[in-house]
Amino acid sequence: MNSLRQKITFGYAAIGAIVVALSVLSFLELRLLGEKIVAGERIGEFFGLTLEVRRFEKNYFLYHQATDLAENRAYLAEAATLLRDRLAPFEALEDPSRIARLREELTRYAALMEEYSRDADDPALEGRIRQSGKEIVTVAERLSRTERVMLQAMLDRHRQLLIASVVMVAVLVVVIGQLLSRRVSRPLKELEDSMEAVAAGRLAKLEMAAHDREIVSLTQAFNRVLQDLEVRQGQLLRSEKLAALGTLLSGVAHELNNPLSNISSSCEILADEIDGHDIAFKKELLGQILDETWRARRIVRSLLDYARDREFRREDVALARLVDDTLRLVKGQIPAQVSVERRVPDDLVVSGDRPRLQQVLFNLLANAVEAVEGAGEIVISARRTREPCDCRALVFGQCTGQGEAVEIAVRDNGHGIAPDILPRIFDPFFTTRDVGKGLGLGLFIVFEIVEEHGGCIAVDSEPGRGTSFLIRIPAKDSNG
Repeated sequence: MNSLRQKITFGYAAIGAIVVALSVLSFLELRLLGEKIVAGERIGEFFGLTLEVRRFEKNYFLYHQATDLAENRAYLAEAATLLRDRLAPFEALEDPSRIARLREELTRYAALMEEYSRDADDPALEGRIRQSGKEIVTVAERLSRTERVMLQAMLDRHRQLLIASVVMVAVLVVVIGQLLSRRVSRPLKELEDSMEAVAAGRLAKLEMAAHDREIVSLTQAFNRVLQDLEVRQGQLLRSEKLAALGTLLSGVAHELNNPLSNISSSCEILADEIDGHDIAFKKELLGQILDETWRARRIVRSLLDYARDREFRREDVALARLVDDTLRLVKGQIPAQVSVERRVPDDLVVSGDRPRLQQVLFNLLANAVEAVEGAGEIVISARRTREPCDCRALVFGQCTGQGEAVEIAVRDNGHGIAPDILPRIFDPFFTTRDVGKGLGLGLFIVFEIVEEHGGCIAVDSEPGRGTSFLIRIPAKDSNG
């Protein structure tokens, strides 16, 4: 059975079969119990008749009235008829030979009473009658007591059967419930956890150990949705990057104008001074042309590195130069009233993917510029450390605190982030900007890249006083 529907149907069929079997057994037991009750009534009736026989016997001995004798004969005849016509219940309780002797004793008692009715002055005959009646009542009482004991035993057995049936059905329901829980609830819980992970931006493929057709189909459908989400997320990330590039181009165009203008001016001066005089001045102009050309090339190369979409490739990255190149790209977006200070050692090297790390810096700088709202201070610092992450901030990712790490901090004194939204800033598509002014993927991209480098990112913010982002990336092994 590789289908949940079949297993559930089988489970319910098993419970139904057991319930039906127990019901049939209970019905048969009740039927037998009913027969025993009827038989008990016959035994009780016989015992009552014998008691009536003895009662009218005593009355006759005392008063010698014909009515008492007649009643004695009537009850005796009724007892004999009951014993003859309903013999089976009596033989079920007592040995048939004893029942036969009981019938003979009834006949003997009747004969003795007839003899006594003709000669009431014989004391010995009266004694024999009393002894015969006592034996009849004793046997009837024993039969009645035995019947009650057997009936009580049947009632106890039926009660035990009923309790055992209830317990068995309860155990079966629990067992089937546990099986269904393991087959249904657990896979559904894993699906729920995976959906929560997707909502948090982690698109992890779902691997289910279940082989049930419904669970397999649901898993395959979920994984297809994940694939579509990955494709669409990639498209959105590229759109975000293109939007950022569009913003950069305006600043880069202005930045390129300066070296190109210097190159143009130097070339015009050289054209006017084409004769052989003042060689040193001409060499100086040529040097300026060369420097500005390299400056323009670096700007273009930084822009191309940022825009290039390629596989992750780890290399040694000079962090100070990476920060300078990133600042050069965003220079056109930074207002004059915003000061940016770099506190990065020139010899500090981090192991990572250069374009991706540059994208991290660019996104954090862009957020910082927006946070200071046209006037403020931004500080970019970095250091190499062995100390564990010591901050009161929210930490996202895995900061083990073991081994050397490079910490990169981007701080601003802007408006800060409200505490209620701080835990959500790295969620995909979460933004506080107005509609049409961002997809909410900037910080999500930062988190994805930092996590791709095996690091973590912490954020500490106080409304009205600024925000601090601290990135911790494992340092390149000194022997590697």
